[in-house]
Amino acid sequence: MTLRIALAQFDFPVGDVAGNADRIIAMTREARDEFGAGVVLFPELALCGYPPEDLLLRPSFLSDCEAAMNRIAAAIGDGVVAVVGWPQAAGSIVYNAASVVRGGRIERTCRKRELPNYAVFDERRYFDVDPDVEPCVFEVGGVRVGVVICEDLWFPEPLADTCAAGAQLVLVPNASPFEHDKHARRDALLAQRSSENQVGGGVALAYLNLVGGQDALVFDGASVLADGDGIVHPAAAAFTDEWLVADFDASTRRFSPVQWLVDGDESRDALAWRAIVRGTRDYCRKNGFTKAWLGLSGGIDSAVVLAIAVDALGAENVTAVRMPSRYTAGLSNDLADVQCRSLGVRLLTLPIEEPFQGYLDALADVFEGQAVDTTEENLQSRTRGALLMAMSNKFGGLLLTTGNKSEYAVGYATIYGDMCGGYAPLKDLYKTEVFAVARWRNTVGGSAAGGGEVIPSAVIARPPSAELRANQLDQDSLPPYDVLDAILLRHVDQEQSGEEIVAAGFDAATVERVLRLVRTSEWKRHQAAPGPKVSRRAFGRERRYPITNGYK
Repeated sequence: MTLRIALAQFDFPVGDVAGNADRIIAMTREARDEFGAGVVLFPELALCGYPPEDLLLRPSFLSDCEAAMNRIAAAIGDGVVAVVGWPQAAGSIVYNAASVVRGGRIERTCRKRELPNYAVFDERRYFDVDPDVEPCVFEVGGVRVGVVICEDLWFPEPLADTCAAGAQLVLVPNASPFEHDKHARRDALLAQRSSENQVGGGVALAYLNLVGGQDALVFDGASVLADGDGIVHPAAAAFTDEWLVADFDASTRRFSPVQWLVDGDESRDALAWRAIVRGTRDYCRKNGFTKAWLGLSGGIDSAVVLAIAVDALGAENVTAVRMPSRYTAGLSNDLADVQCRSLGVRLLTLPIEEPFQGYLDALADVFEGQAVDTTEENLQSRTRGALLMAMSNKFGGLLLTTGNKSEYAVGYATIYGDMCGGYAPLKDLYKTEVFAVARWRNTVGGSAAGGGEVIPSAVIARPPSAELRANQLDQDSLPPYDVLDAILLRHVDQEQSGEEIVAAGFDAATVERVLRLVRTSEWKRHQAAPGPKVSRRAFGRERRYPITNGYK
């Protein structure tokens, strides 16, 4: 007995309830008529998009979702079953739900049992758990099909209960954001859950994940199938909108992929690059921007952001601005020009000497008798920021900021200067990771995105510098980046204390200095632009430290 399933690995934008409902109706018919699917699965909360956050606190939003869900049910006729994720309100209680729709009606509704409340998730703020929830199992063409929702799979009980209720195949709709190394953990979990439930021949799992960027989150898709004997099939292509179709054999509890594009490169750098490109593209598209601006310094960060912007939006939609000062090396100007010519990007040149000197002249009487310090350095950066914002305002388009995670961590970025901008593509990449993805993008491994040396090798080879004073290098003010990033990874991502980091072999004075910089830079990070999350612990919604904080 064979059942064909279609998994809708697509982007369902947050808040677009009417548009998402129209797509769900059309896509269900497409899956039935073009693929011959008996079951169509949509991602978690596909109707409203994920995460809807405080939209869920608006009664009108919830009632619109209910009306749209009823419209979907009425429009889906015989010959196919759709499983649609949506926020189900019952009075003042809201459930993270997935409804089984068949024959013009909602046949039954499954409710999520395990609500994640860690990292980027705060579902307990919005949703409740039904204490009387029963396993969600229904029949299609003689096959017993169950549903568990996202986090439910990470706990043994929901799946075990669903299998005990007779499920041979379990559908798992997800909205699980991308992060480094997550695919391996997920695949191991699928194999474990399938192997744990071997009663009656075992249970097969069809894991569908949302795809697309939503503010700082990027959902990678990379959906996967696991046979009843625990064998996990290769994941579908990450960051790609596509139909995934497979046949399920109830007698063997195994899948036969029918339409299933497998990823060609799942290396760490490849996935990080594609996550950032997808996040940048979707942030622009969903917020009405078709063009982007950035300041191009001839350094590694802005060079990588330029390449990302071109991959995301196309060279014709990106403008780079070179803004030399009295401290800018000739090589910096040359490298900016070389990269723009290589990529076909328009390059503007706006020297900042005159406006910078104007600021100095305006402040001369106030600053009289004061030594030159970082104030004057920051003023150069703020001059550049003001010019970039002016062009973004005048001509439209989103200004991309070029800071990386190392700089945001220790405050090596000028507030209202190089932090100006609406989106920060490198916000969750440490400096050493920026170099790594630059090398990947320049190799054959980057050929899928266009290939060739899109970031001049001389940019990658030269020592990083802010070029805000004569002969300046980043290492004048910071530890070497390999040391700095290793400390930051332990402290920021892994929550290790200073004592633990020193015990791992790092110099105590260096550790104390770095951790102090992290603490005192919190106020800057609270004002930083959003950027795509790729690590397990990014600055922003999953690392929420108070600005005013006496704890050391």
